[in-house]
Amino acid sequence: MSARPGATTTTTAIAYGRGSSSAGEDLLATEEPLEIRLTTGRRRLPVAVTMRTPGADFELAAGFLLSEGVIGGAGDIRRISYCVEKDAGEEQRFDVVNVELAPCASVDLAPLERHFSLTSACGVCGKTSLDALPRLDRKPLLPGPVIPASTLCSLPDRLRSAQRVFAATGGLHASGLFGPAGELVAAREDVGRHNAMDKLVGWALLQGRLPLSDHAVLVSGRSSFELVQKALAAGVPFLCSVSAPSSLAVDLARDAGLTLVGFLRDGRCKVYSGAERIRPG
Repeated sequence: MSARPGATTTTTAIAYGRGSSSAGEDLLATEEPLEIRLTTGRRRLPVAVTMRTPGADFELAAGFLLSEGVIGGAGDIRRISYCVEKDAGEEQRFDVVNVELAPCASVDLAPLERHFSLTSACGVCGKTSLDALPRLDRKPLLPGPVIPASTLCSLPDRLRSAQRVFAATGGLHASGLFGPAGELVAAREDVGRHNAMDKLVGWALLQGRLPLSDHAVLVSGRSSFELVQKALAAGVPFLCSVSAPSSLAVDLARDAGLTLVGFLRDGRCKVYSGAERIRPG
Protein backbone atom coordinates (compact mmCIF):
# COMPACT_ATOMS: atom_id res chain seq x y z
CA MET A 1 0.00 0.00 0.00
CA SER A 2 1.34 3.44 -0.90
CA ALA A 3 2.36 5.85 1.84
CA ARG A 4 0.38 9.01 2.36
CA PRO A 5 2.37 12.00 1.00
CA GLY A 6 3.64 14.51 3.51
CA ALA A 7 3.50 18.29 3.57
CA THR A 8 7.25 18.57 2.94
CA THR A 9 9.66 16.93 0.51
CA THR A 10 13.43 16.68 0.88
CA THR A 11 15.60 17.56 -2.11
CA THR A 12 19.18 18.65 -2.76
CA ALA A 13 20.41 22.13 -3.62
CA ILE A 14 23.66 24.04 -3.98
CA ALA A 15 23.96 27.21 -1.91
CA TYR A 16 26.18 30.06 -3.15
CA GLY A 17 27.33 33.08 -1.20
CA ARG A 18 30.36 35.05 -0.04
CA GLY A 19 32.56 33.48 -2.65
CA SER A 20 31.86 29.86 -1.72
CA SER A 21 29.35 27.11 -2.43
CA SER A 22 28.06 24.07 -0.59
CA ALA A 23 25.75 21.20 -1.51
CA GLY A 24 23.22 19.85 0.91
CA GLU A 25 19.64 18.88 1.57
CA ASP A 26 16.77 21.36 1.36
CA LEU A 27 13.17 21.07 2.49
CA LEU A 28 10.40 21.98 0.05
CA ALA A 29 6.66 22.37 0.40
CA THR A 30 5.06 19.37 -1.32
CA GLU A 31 2.82 20.11 -4.29
CA GLU A 32 0.68 17.30 -5.72
CA PRO A 33 -2.63 17.11 -7.60
CA LEU A 34 -5.85 16.33 -5.78
CA GLU A 35 -8.96 15.21 -7.65
CA ILE A 36 -12.29 15.80 -5.93
CA ARG A 37 -15.09 13.44 -6.93
CA LEU A 38 -18.74 13.81 -5.98
CA THR A 39 -20.92 10.70 -5.63
CA THR A 40 -24.69 10.72 -5.36
CA GLY A 41 -26.55 7.44 -5.63
CA ARG A 42 -24.85 5.53 -8.43
CA ARG A 43 -23.60 8.65 -10.13
CA ARG A 44 -19.97 9.71 -9.79
CA LEU A 45 -18.96 13.14 -11.00
CA PRO A 46 -15.38 14.45 -11.21
CA VAL A 47 -15.57 17.93 -9.75
CA ALA A 48 -12.12 19.48 -9.73
CA VAL A 49 -8.40 18.91 -9.90
CA THR A 50 -6.29 21.28 -7.85
CA MET A 51 -2.61 21.43 -7.03
CA ARG A 52 -2.29 21.33 -3.26
CA THR A 53 -0.06 20.56 -0.32
CA PRO A 54 -1.13 17.15 1.07
CA GLY A 55 -2.87 17.37 4.41
CA ALA A 56 -6.42 18.32 5.44
CA ASP A 57 -7.61 16.97 2.08
CA PHE A 58 -11.10 16.20 3.36
CA GLU A 59 -11.42 19.75 4.68
CA LEU A 60 -10.23 21.07 1.33
CA ALA A 61 -12.89 19.10 -0.54
CA ALA A 62 -15.69 20.10 1.86
CA GLY A 63 -14.69 23.76 1.88
CA PHE A 64 -14.44 23.86 -1.89
CA LEU A 65 -17.93 22.38 -2.38
CA LEU A 66 -19.44 24.82 0.12
CA SER A 67 -17.64 27.83 -1.31
CA GLU A 68 -18.79 26.98 -4.82
CA GLY A 69 -22.41 26.64 -3.72
CA VAL A 70 -22.67 22.94 -4.53
CA ILE A 71 -23.64 22.01 -0.96
CA GLY A 72 -25.42 24.06 1.63
CA GLY A 73 -24.01 22.58 4.80
CA ALA A 74 -22.41 19.63 6.54
CA GLY A 75 -25.71 17.74 6.49
CA ASP A 76 -25.38 17.32 2.74
CA ILE A 77 -22.26 15.17 3.19
CA ARG A 78 -22.60 11.52 4.14
CA ARG A 79 -18.96 10.53 4.00
CA ILE A 80 -15.59 11.72 2.71
CA SER A 81 -12.91 9.17 1.89
CA TYR A 82 -9.81 8.59 -0.17
CA CYS A 83 -10.34 6.60 -3.35
CA VAL A 84 -9.94 2.85 -2.90
CA GLU A 85 -11.13 1.87 -6.36
CA LYS A 86 -8.87 -0.04 -8.70
CA ASP A 87 -8.92 2.65 -11.39
CA ALA A 88 -7.13 5.09 -9.08
CA GLY A 89 -4.03 2.95 -8.62
CA GLU A 90 -1.96 2.63 -5.46
CA GLU A 91 0.22 5.63 -6.25
CA GLN A 92 -2.83 7.87 -6.67
CA ARG A 93 -4.87 6.61 -3.75
CA PHE A 94 -4.25 9.64 -1.57
CA ASP A 95 -4.59 12.06 -4.50
CA VAL A 96 -8.30 11.31 -5.07
CA VAL A 97 -11.03 12.23 -2.59
CA ASN A 98 -14.61 10.96 -2.85
CA VAL A 99 -17.35 13.09 -1.30
CA GLU A 100 -20.47 10.97 -0.89
CA LEU A 101 -23.65 13.00 -0.58
CA ALA A 102 -26.34 12.20 1.95
CA PRO A 103 -29.52 10.64 0.48
CA CYS A 104 -31.57 13.66 1.53
CA ALA A 105 -28.96 16.19 0.40
CA SER A 106 -30.19 19.28 -1.38
CA VAL A 107 -27.35 20.11 -3.73
CA ASP A 108 -26.91 22.33 -6.74
CA LEU A 109 -24.85 20.67 -9.44
CA ALA A 110 -25.21 23.64 -11.80
CA PRO A 111 -21.93 25.28 -10.68
CA LEU A 112 -20.09 22.16 -11.81
CA GLU A 113 -21.10 22.87 -15.40
CA ARG A 114 -18.24 25.38 -15.47
CA HIS A 115 -15.96 22.32 -15.63
CA PHE A 116 -13.50 23.05 -12.86
CA SER A 117 -9.84 22.52 -13.61
CA LEU A 118 -7.88 24.47 -11.06
CA THR A 119 -4.27 25.29 -10.29
CA SER A 120 -2.75 26.12 -6.95
CA ALA A 121 -2.73 29.81 -7.81
CA CYS A 122 -5.94 30.99 -9.36
CA GLY A 123 -9.63 30.56 -9.92
CA VAL A 124 -11.66 33.17 -11.77
CA CYS A 125 -9.42 35.41 -13.85
CA GLY A 126 -9.84 38.07 -16.51
CA LYS A 127 -13.34 39.21 -15.54
CA THR A 128 -14.00 42.91 -15.74
CA SER A 129 -17.24 43.34 -13.82
CA LEU A 130 -19.00 41.87 -10.84
CA ASP A 131 -22.07 41.06 -12.93
CA ALA A 132 -20.00 38.81 -15.21
CA LEU A 133 -19.13 36.48 -12.35
CA PRO A 134 -21.22 33.75 -10.72
CA ARG A 135 -23.28 35.20 -7.88
CA LEU A 136 -24.01 32.54 -5.31
CA ASP A 137 -27.02 32.87 -3.04
CA ARG A 138 -25.73 33.57 0.44
CA LYS A 139 -27.39 34.45 3.70
CA PRO A 140 -26.80 38.08 4.73
CA LEU A 141 -23.83 38.58 7.02
CA LEU A 142 -24.61 39.05 10.69
CA PRO A 143 -23.37 42.30 12.25
CA GLY A 144 -20.33 40.63 13.80
CA PRO A 145 -18.05 42.04 16.48
CA VAL A 146 -16.31 45.40 16.62
CA ILE A 147 -12.56 44.75 16.79
CA PRO A 148 -9.91 47.29 17.81
CA ALA A 149 -7.43 48.18 15.07
CA SER A 150 -4.61 47.25 17.44
CA THR A 151 -6.00 43.73 17.73
CA LEU A 152 -6.15 43.37 13.95
CA CYS A 153 -2.56 44.55 13.69
CA SER A 154 -1.47 41.74 16.03
CA LEU A 155 -2.89 38.99 13.82
CA PRO A 156 -0.02 38.56 11.28
CA ASP A 157 2.50 37.67 14.00
CA ARG A 158 0.05 35.25 15.58
CA LEU A 159 -0.60 33.55 12.26
CA ARG A 160 3.09 33.36 11.43
CA SER A 161 3.77 31.58 14.72
CA ALA A 162 1.33 28.83 13.64
CA GLN A 163 2.82 28.36 10.15
CA ARG A 164 4.88 25.28 10.94
CA VAL A 165 5.49 24.16 7.35
CA PHE A 166 6.19 27.71 6.16
CA ALA A 167 8.83 28.04 8.85
CA ALA A 168 10.51 24.90 7.50
CA THR A 169 10.20 25.65 3.77
CA GLY A 170 9.33 29.33 3.23
CA GLY A 171 6.97 28.22 0.48
CA LEU A 172 3.36 28.14 1.70
CA HIS A 173 0.33 30.38 2.00
CA ALA A 174 -1.81 30.35 5.12
CA SER A 175 -5.31 31.23 6.28
CA GLY A 176 -6.00 31.83 9.95
CA LEU A 177 -9.27 32.04 11.85
CA PHE A 178 -9.31 34.43 14.82
CA GLY A 179 -11.76 35.23 17.58
CA PRO A 180 -12.82 38.82 18.40
CA ALA A 181 -10.05 39.17 21.00
CA GLY A 182 -7.42 38.17 18.44
CA GLU A 183 -7.04 34.59 19.65
CA LEU A 184 -6.03 32.09 16.94
CA VAL A 185 -8.74 29.44 16.56
CA ALA A 186 -7.40 27.48 13.58
CA ALA A 187 -4.87 27.80 10.79
CA ARG A 188 -4.30 25.94 7.55
CA GLU A 189 -1.38 26.03 5.08
CA ASP A 190 -1.13 25.19 1.39
CA VAL A 191 0.85 26.07 -1.72
CA GLY A 192 -2.36 27.67 -2.99
CA ARG A 193 -3.96 30.54 -1.10
CA HIS A 194 -7.41 29.48 -2.32
CA ASN A 195 -6.75 25.95 -1.04
CA ALA A 196 -5.63 27.24 2.36
CA MET A 197 -8.91 29.13 2.64
CA ASP A 198 -10.96 26.11 1.53
CA LYS A 199 -9.20 23.95 4.13
CA LEU A 200 -10.06 26.47 6.83
CA VAL A 201 -13.70 26.78 5.72
CA GLY A 202 -13.93 22.99 5.39
CA TRP A 203 -12.61 22.56 8.93
CA ALA A 204 -15.29 24.89 10.27
CA LEU A 205 -17.97 23.13 8.20
CA LEU A 206 -17.05 19.63 9.39
CA GLN A 207 -16.73 20.86 12.99
CA GLY A 208 -20.25 22.33 12.89
CA ARG A 209 -19.00 25.85 13.55
CA LEU A 210 -20.64 27.72 10.66
CA PRO A 211 -21.51 30.52 10.31
CA LEU A 212 -18.32 32.15 11.57
CA SER A 213 -20.12 35.37 12.38
CA ASP A 214 -17.95 36.23 15.41
CA HIS A 215 -14.61 35.69 13.72
CA ALA A 216 -12.04 37.23 11.40
CA VAL A 217 -9.94 35.50 8.75
CA LEU A 218 -6.42 36.55 7.80
CA VAL A 219 -4.85 35.32 4.56
CA SER A 220 -1.15 35.50 3.80
CA GLY A 221 -1.45 36.79 0.23
CA ARG A 222 -3.67 39.26 -1.53
CA SER A 223 -7.47 39.31 -1.28
CA SER A 224 -9.13 38.22 -4.50
CA PHE A 225 -12.79 38.04 -5.51
CA GLU A 226 -12.80 34.31 -4.82
CA LEU A 227 -11.39 34.68 -1.32
CA VAL A 228 -14.12 37.19 -0.49
CA GLN A 229 -16.67 34.75 -1.89
CA LYS A 230 -15.29 31.95 0.28
CA ALA A 231 -15.41 34.18 3.35
CA LEU A 232 -19.04 35.00 2.62
CA ALA A 233 -19.87 31.31 2.21
CA ALA A 234 -18.59 30.76 5.75
CA GLY A 235 -20.41 33.80 7.14
CA VAL A 236 -17.16 35.56 8.06
CA PRO A 237 -17.64 39.34 8.55
CA PHE A 238 -13.88 40.18 8.48
CA LEU A 239 -11.40 39.26 5.74
CA CYS A 240 -7.89 40.59 6.24
CA SER A 241 -4.77 40.19 4.13
CA VAL A 242 -1.14 41.22 4.38
CA SER A 243 -1.24 42.44 0.78
CA ALA A 244 -3.57 44.32 -1.54
CA PRO A 245 -7.16 43.45 -2.49
CA SER A 246 -8.28 43.34 -6.11
CA SER A 247 -10.90 45.74 -7.42
CA LEU A 248 -13.51 42.96 -7.68
CA ALA A 249 -12.77 41.89 -4.12
CA VAL A 250 -13.53 45.43 -2.93
CA ASP A 251 -16.70 45.60 -5.04
CA LEU A 252 -18.03 42.31 -3.67
CA ALA A 253 -17.08 43.14 -0.07
CA ARG A 254 -18.91 46.46 -0.24
CA ASP A 255 -21.91 44.85 -1.91
CA ALA A 256 -22.12 42.16 0.79
CA GLY A 257 -21.27 44.34 3.80
CA LEU A 258 -18.03 42.51 4.58
CA THR A 259 -15.15 44.28 6.34
CA LEU A 260 -12.16 44.04 3.98
CA VAL A 261 -8.73 44.91 5.36
CA GLY A 262 -5.56 45.03 3.28
CA PHE A 263 -1.86 45.70 3.84
CA LEU A 264 -2.16 44.38 7.40
CA ARG A 265 1.50 44.41 8.39
CA ASP A 266 4.05 46.37 10.40
CA GLY A 267 1.36 47.65 12.77
CA ARG A 268 -0.69 49.27 9.98
CA CYS A 269 -3.56 48.45 7.66
CA LYS A 270 -5.98 49.89 5.12
CA VAL A 271 -9.74 49.34 5.35
CA TYR A 272 -11.64 49.16 2.06
CA SER A 273 -15.14 48.35 3.32
CA GLY A 274 -17.00 47.79 6.56
CA ALA A 275 -14.99 50.23 8.67
CA GLU A 276 -17.87 50.36 11.18
CA ARG A 277 -16.62 47.03 12.60
CA ILE A 278 -13.21 48.48 13.48
CA ARG A 279 -12.54 50.62 16.54
CA PRO A 280 -9.53 52.96 16.41
CA GLY A 281 -6.81 52.37 18.91
